[in-house]
Amino acid sequence: MKIEELKQDPEQVQRRRQVLYWRVLAAMFDQRDAAPGLEAATHEIVDEVGLPELILDPHVGIDSLVKRYPELGEEFEHLVPDAEDVAAGDPHGFNDPGNPETLRRALLLSKLLLNVFGPNASRGKMTAKDYNQWLQDVGALERAFGYNPGELRSGRGGSKPGEQESGQGQGAGMMPGGAGENGQDSPEHGGLPNPAHGVSGYEISEEEIMKGLKAMEKDIIERMALREVLQDSKLAAKLTPSMALVEQLLRDKANLSGVALSNAKMLIKKYVDELGEVLKLEVEQMKVGKIDYSQPPKRVFSNLDLKRTIWKNLTNWDPKEQRLYVDQLFYKHTAAKTKVANQLIIVVDQSGSMLDSMVNCAILASIFAGLPRVEAHLIAYDTKSIDLTDWVHDPFEVLLRTNLGGGNDWHCAMEPARAKITQPKHTALVWISDFYEIDVEQLMSEFKALKESGVTILPVGSVASSGYFSVNQWFKQQFKALGTPVISGSVKTLIKEIKQFVATR
Repeated sequence: MKIEELKQDPEQVQRRRQVLYWRVLAAMFDQRDAAPGLEAATHEIVDEVGLPELILDPHVGIDSLVKRYPELGEEFEHLVPDAEDVAAGDPHGFNDPGNPETLRRALLLSKLLLNVFGPNASRGKMTAKDYNQWLQDVGALERAFGYNPGELRSGRGGSKPGEQESGQGQGAGMMPGGAGENGQDSPEHGGLPNPAHGVSGYEISEEEIMKGLKAMEKDIIERMALREVLQDSKLAAKLTPSMALVEQLLRDKANLSGVALSNAKMLIKKYVDELGEVLKLEVEQMKVGKIDYSQPPKRVFSNLDLKRTIWKNLTNWDPKEQRLYVDQLFYKHTAAKTKVANQLIIVVDQSGSMLDSMVNCAILASIFAGLPRVEAHLIAYDTKSIDLTDWVHDPFEVLLRTNLGGGNDWHCAMEPARAKITQPKHTALVWISDFYEIDVEQLMSEFKALKESGVTILPVGSVASSGYFSVNQWFKQQFKALGTPVISGSVKTLIKEIKQFVATR
């Protein structure tokens, strides 16, 4: 049937969609040869909707496909409805199961899913080229669902473009396909579609997708013969640094030397520098600080409230002279600042499950250490502690001195952290851990004593870019009772809390 005939027969459209979804399942597990009928039917559908046969080859990258067929680029970018589609009443027929256009979208979506989750990612031995191709295809999948490349895979950048700032990390609220906090559907947000509901129905949460992608990336890197790749500088230069890659490099750094070690350091530094730029921007953009309206604002040009001044003096506008005469100037209030140095003591569990936290904290500590009137300290621990304060301005050096893995014993970190406190009322102790510790009641007593002395306690479940974390429930209850609830694992949330402390002390 041709596309014009399909438009008159919605039932045939739905049957073809079912064929496509069954074909995806067969191809996902590399069983296409076991279902030749599905393959033949799918090829017919591709011809009917006018797509190239290459769309069915999971070994062809999305970027290669779009270079060959540029007209597909925009279609890949618009596979799910955005806010404009919703406001316009679904003009592209996303929710019309009888619309033949859903077949094109289903085929394009199938291509994305197979490239990311299909046999490409499960082959026995991966090369640096295979890994980079997979990353590019993941980026195409992210863009199709409204994310910037890297945001869904690693959570970098926090919320999606257009989302409101909240105290939750990504995936913390309801996902599309159900009602959000306001009880209304949110079809413009992320998530993977449920084939039974069409392209615009969502069943899988961001958290599930993110965890799946991270697990896949880690598995790919483990099968990549990374040491061999690092021995070849040209191959190493093709690698795209990621959290999973950094973790593998840090775990294996003791076994590397010469060219391999130099390339490993190059990749770690590149990732740290790139993430550092993102986090630095987050710190600069986060507006906090308690404004004291009881004090008059400083009457200096930098504090001039130009908009308010114009508005208040509009009655003085002279239409003949085309001039505005100003009787009174208005100035902005600014947050009160202290001249006393604030101590920021960051203690982070460096056990294997806390890698994201270690990387993010090393970078955040260096950023805050560069602020005026902030004295930053960094301590990492497992069953032993290491004071990294001397290298706090260089997160790259900090990471090279960490040893991921092992258990955790808070005793070895509490003593050096307590010894650094000189002015409790101007000290924030940021303790980052999942709090699955020994001697839990004693540890809680230590936190209570520090709080009573005037120290600001900021317990954090983790500092994963994704915002997902697991915390000992007993500690969560105890910290809440203490008036210092465990902070969400979101990087943005921690930045806001730290800046709030710095600005108001």
